[in-house]
Amino acid sequence: MDSQVTDFSEVPQLYKRHVFACHTQRPPTHPRGSCGAAGAQPLWERLGNRIGNDGLTDVGFTVSGCLGFCSAGPLMVVYPEGIWYRPTTPEDIDEIVETHLKNGELVERLVMVFARA
Repeated sequence: MDSQVTDFSEVPQLYKRHVFACHTQRPPTHPRGSCGAAGAQPLWERLGNRIGNDGLTDVGFTVSGCLGFCSAGPLMVVYPEGIWYRPTTPEDIDEIVETHLKNGELVERLVMVFARA
């Protein structure tokens, strides 16, 4: 019997959406910057609280290490869509929860687009 999965649509998913949010903390003077130095901590706390308090059991939330675009932070990415956001205020977090995580619509003003080199 072949145990290799070739059709991912047949694999049961734990979450409808999964949010990864960078929490890397570098010194404020570091040339690459960091999401932590850009104020990520209170934003991710609010996001986690909103997901829990709003009963979004179909949304996973993982605080991650560096997502690779340090000077643009704080950054988060929502899968399976692969949408990158740069929230800067608690209200931004609330809008992402209400608009994207609950209703599946983009918060266009907060979307980050990165060009491939």
